[in-house]
Amino acid sequence: MNKIVRIIDANLNRGREGLRVVEDIIRFTTDDQNLSSQIKSARHEIIDIAKQLPINESDLLSARDSVSDVGIEIRSDSEDNRTSVHQIVCANIRRAQESMRVLEELSKLYDADVALRFKKLRFKLYDIEKQIFTNLKKEEAIFDDTIGIRTSRKDNL
Repeated sequence: MNKIVRIIDANLNRGREGLRVVEDIIRFTTDDQNLSSQIKSARHEIIDIAKQLPINESDLLSARDSVSDVGIEIRSDSEDNRTSVHQIVCANIRRAQESMRVLEELSKLYDADVALRFKKLRFKLYDIEKQIFTNLKKEEAIFDDTIGIRTSRKDNL
């Protein structure tokens, strides 16, 4: 089970990190308090759900092996090449969604109710993604000017 705990730890981190990136971009570039709050709440919900698993922080840290993780060196071109803030937001919200799917599946080994909560959070993130891109499209010119980057129109969703 230690390997499963390691996967859970990695996906808890991945989900929170992805949402933190999105939260900061939305918070500081759109000043959308409601959406920022929803993203922050989702990030904290990951922690709350994880606490219901029979795995504590010590178990997670013991299972972690960042030094010899074979995935550290595996990269894709899209990871290293972001040409717009939209791409960054998109990659990170989807990273969080994918991690919720992994957590949902692996939580079934421990508690079906916890798995269901991760599933519900994943669907909440799908809705948040839709809100983000609806809002960013509306504020596209302001958004690009705020950060001093011109995005190519083909990159926008």
